[in-house]
Amino acid sequence: MGSLNLPPSMTVLKWLGFVSAVWVQAISGNNYTFSNYSDALKSLMNLTQLQLNNLSVAKDVGKAFGLLAGMASDRFPTWVILLIGSVEGLVGYGAQWLVVSRRISPLPYWQMCIFLCMGGNSTTWMNTAVLVTCIRNFRKNRGPVSGILKGYVGLSTAIFTDLCFALFSSDPSSFLLMLSLVPFAVCLFAMFFLREIPTQTTITAADTQQESNYFSVFNVLAVVVAVYLLCFDFIKNSGRLISQLYSMGLLILLGSPLIIPIYSFFKSWNSIRSRLDLEEPLVKEEAVTGAVKEETGEIAMIEQRAPVIGEEHTIFEAVRTIDFWVLFVSFLCGVGTGLAVMNNMGQIGLALGYADVSMFVSLTSIWGFFGRILSGTLSEHFLKKAGTPRPLWNAASQILMTVGYVLMAMAMPGSLYIGSVIVGICYGVRLSITVPTASELFGLKYYGLIYNILILNLPIGSFLFSGLLAGFLYDMEATPTEGGGNTCIGGHCYRIVFLVMALACVIGFVLDIWLAFRTKELYSKLKAANKRSTKKVNNNNNS
Repeated sequence: MGSLNLPPSMTVLKWLGFVSAVWVQAISGNNYTFSNYSDALKSLMNLTQLQLNNLSVAKDVGKAFGLLAGMASDRFPTWVILLIGSVEGLVGYGAQWLVVSRRISPLPYWQMCIFLCMGGNSTTWMNTAVLVTCIRNFRKNRGPVSGILKGYVGLSTAIFTDLCFALFSSDPSSFLLMLSLVPFAVCLFAMFFLREIPTQTTITAADTQQESNYFSVFNVLAVVVAVYLLCFDFIKNSGRLISQLYSMGLLILLGSPLIIPIYSFFKSWNSIRSRLDLEEPLVKEEAVTGAVKEETGEIAMIEQRAPVIGEEHTIFEAVRTIDFWVLFVSFLCGVGTGLAVMNNMGQIGLALGYADVSMFVSLTSIWGFFGRILSGTLSEHFLKKAGTPRPLWNAASQILMTVGYVLMAMAMPGSLYIGSVIVGICYGVRLSITVPTASELFGLKYYGLIYNILILNLPIGSFLFSGLLAGFLYDMEATPTEGGGNTCIGGHCYRIVFLVMALACVIGFVLDIWLAFRTKELYSKLKAANKRSTKKVNNNNNS
């Protein structure tokens, strides 16, 4: 892909790339939508709950192959990574659509596992392309970048679910057709705009000052989208015309982030000459390593020693540290249990007497968005103001998630509503906080591969908590049905599952507290570095 003929400001391209990244993330959470069509697969293929859960595990195992995306992100341009993910998703979800729509006979079980694995793996390529590129482009605002992008991933489940209900009355085959075609089209568009911008050409005093304002606008627009999606749960039975108007409004809101690059274009057009003449770069290109040295501007000393936390780590250096494995296991406790709830939401809802579980899927998605976007912004604020270690936010989410699982285990009236909200928020916090934390602890040079090793927790957690724990315990409580399937009705169906997952979250809480203590000095240095950077910006503005 050649360079684009864009306006004479790399800043415009950077923000246009971020908007396209937002759109990619808004459609790349299709891996969390399994509950919307799992019941159709179960009845069509006459599966037991264990067999169905193993299909969901196959979907999540696709993320284990995200290591390929991580290695490729250090060797190939962003557009190649996006292309691979979009084509793989087209094939993986397209095959599932052919089966559910009955255009072909049900495929053998092992073949369905392969296609679900492909669909799950497609999102790792999309997420890697987006996160690695954008965090490198906005190094001074990793928290907001992670929160916004991961927030839209959380919203994507609700976006797909609500659009399918509004346009196709939640038909499973139409839903799968959307999952195969829409991400493919959006990624093809993003290939032309999302790319890494050289740091020395974009980070100036004016850009640094503007970035926080621009991210505030992105946050507001994202919250409006989330509230809009939430409102649809109360009007979704208002008729076809209202649903179609709602769909048009949603598409307009999703397009609204374009106001940032448009504004940036006019601003650059009017002030490009004065900026070139009067401003000096805030961050000059230096031989620096690691998150701390990048922020403080310290010149690296070439030494033959193992890097410390905050410096650039190779993947082999990272996995030899205690901090990496503490982060890894605590991440497993949070996302593994949360993913088990999402994968089993269809059967959990039916067990508790709800015929339609789409609202719970939507609630988990929307409140997951609030967890992602708020934790990204708040963690960045308190890091810069007070040096608060990001792992403390993970610890808080683990305790809250424990409460949510206990409530769902009690199976009281309304507990699934409350539990869905709590699990959504905490799962979102966990994903949003871990992304910048990993970059701050181990650097950005090999970030794509390090991120995808952490994401191995999704298939591992899905296998442990969804495939084994939930699958076996559900089948123990269930009664057989005609055709070879089974079903379970009542609060006892998942009670032990929720209690075991609550215990796992307590373990995760202890690990996060330990990691926060171990990284306290690092975050104190990042706080001090930010104060020096802010003072320099103010001095440049006053001169």
